[in-house]
Amino acid sequence: MDVRIHDTLSGDLRPVEAGADGAIGVYACGPTVYSRIHVGNARAFVVPMLLARFLRRAGYRAKLAINVTDINDKIYIAAREAGVGSAEHAREMTRLYMEDTDGLGLGRPDAEPLATETIAEIVDLIAALVEAGHAYESGGDVYFRVRSFGDYGALSNRDPDDMDQGEEAGSASLKEDNLDFALWKATKPGEDTSWDSPWGPGRPGWHIECSAMAERELGVPLSIHAGGIDLVFPHHENEIAQTLAARGEPLARIWMHNGMVQTGPEAKMAKSEGNVFALGEAVARFGAEAVVDFLVSGHYRQPLAFSEEALEQAVARTERFRDFFRSQPRLEGEEDPRVGAARDEFDAALSDDFNTPKAMGALFSLVADANRSPLAGAHDALADMLEVLGLGKLAIEDEVVDPDAERLLAEREEARASRDFARADALRDDLSERGFEIRDTPSGPRLVRR
Repeated sequence: MDVRIHDTLSGDLRPVEAGADGAIGVYACGPTVYSRIHVGNARAFVVPMLLARFLRRAGYRAKLAINVTDINDKIYIAAREAGVGSAEHAREMTRLYMEDTDGLGLGRPDAEPLATETIAEIVDLIAALVEAGHAYESGGDVYFRVRSFGDYGALSNRDPDDMDQGEEAGSASLKEDNLDFALWKATKPGEDTSWDSPWGPGRPGWHIECSAMAERELGVPLSIHAGGIDLVFPHHENEIAQTLAARGEPLARIWMHNGMVQTGPEAKMAKSEGNVFALGEAVARFGAEAVVDFLVSGHYRQPLAFSEEALEQAVARTERFRDFFRSQPRLEGEEDPRVGAARDEFDAALSDDFNTPKAMGALFSLVADANRSPLAGAHDALADMLEVLGLGKLAIEDEVVDPDAERLLAEREEARASRDFARADALRDDLSERGFEIRDTPSGPRLVRR
C-alpha cells in the first residue's frame, strides 16, 4: 500500500520512502520537560504514534523515536521556582510525562532519547560544523553561521533578514550576525548543571539536541520528521540547516507538521498563554479513548478547537462503538462485501495524508450498516481498524464488571424505588468515582466503564 504525506518543505504530497536499512524512520519532537503536558502537547504525541501503527499495517517496517528535551533554559527557571535542582526537576517532569502519556493507552515509541544521554553525539555534530566553517566559538558559546547556509528560510518561507531567533538576552554581542543561533552555551550563573566540551563547560542549544538525537536513533536522511506547526521556525529550520551543513545529507525526506489545539480563533493551547487543560485531568475526566478520539477528530494539519463540550462529543462518539460491540450479534460466515469496502475506504483515507476524520467516517458508516442488518465480519474488521487509531479497547464485547459496583447499582435501584433520591444520588456519585456510569437499557440499568 502506497502512503503519501504532505511535506511542509516542498508543499507537496510525497510518498513515504524507506531508508537504506529498509525501515521507515519517524522522528517527532517531544516535550521540554519543565512542567506537565497538556492536551495540546498530546496531539504531537498521538499523531506520530498512530502514524507508525498505520505504516506497519500498510506493510512497512517502521521505527518511531520521540525525544525528551531535558536540557533547556525553561527547566533551569522552573527548577529554581520549585526550589529543586534542575536535573531532579527534569527527571520528575520526565516521569510525569511518561505517566500522562501512558494514560492514553497507546504504548511507547520505539525509542525515547534524552538530550542528557546524547551529549557525546551533540558535541560531535557541533565539532563537525566548526571544522566545516559553519560554526564558530565566541566567549565559550558556539554559534551557527546562518548565512553560510544558502537555503536557510526554505521551510518557513521567510527572508532571513526578517527572522528573530529569540536567543536569550546578552548573546547578541557574542555573535558575528544577529541571525546566528546557539549550538553550545557556556555555563552561566545560576545554572547548576553543565557538561564538558572542547569549548569549555556548558550545555547544548535546543536545536542541535534534536538533530543529534534523530541522527543517533534513525540515521540521515530519516523518512519523516514530525512536530507541531509552531516548531517550523526556528526549531525545524535550524535542524535542517545544521544537519545538512554538517553531514551533507538532509535530516528528513518529509517534514510533517500538525496544527495546534486552540482554545479560541487565534489562541493556541500553551503554557505561556495560561490556557492549558492538563492531559492527565482530561484522561481522568473523559477517558483515554475520548481524548484520543478528540485528537484525531480533525485532520492533523488543521487547527483543532478545544472545549469541554468537544470532549463530551468525543465521549458520545466512542460510546457508539462500545454500544455496537455490546449490543450487536457477531455474524459468522464469509465477510460481507460492505465490510471489505469500509476497510478499503479506511486504508485509502489514512494512505492519503493520514486523513483520520475520513477514516473515522468509514468506521461510522460500517457501524450504521451493521446496526441496520448484521454483517458477517463486521466485528473483527471494526476492532482491527479501531486498534490502528488507538481505540481498540472500545471493542470489548463481554465486559467484566466489578461485583461491588453491581451491588451499589442494586442498592441505588432500591433507593430509587423507595424514593430515597438523596441516597440514590450518593450511590451514583460513588459509582462515578469508581469509574462507572449508569446506562438505562430496555432490560434495565447497567454499568458501563467510562
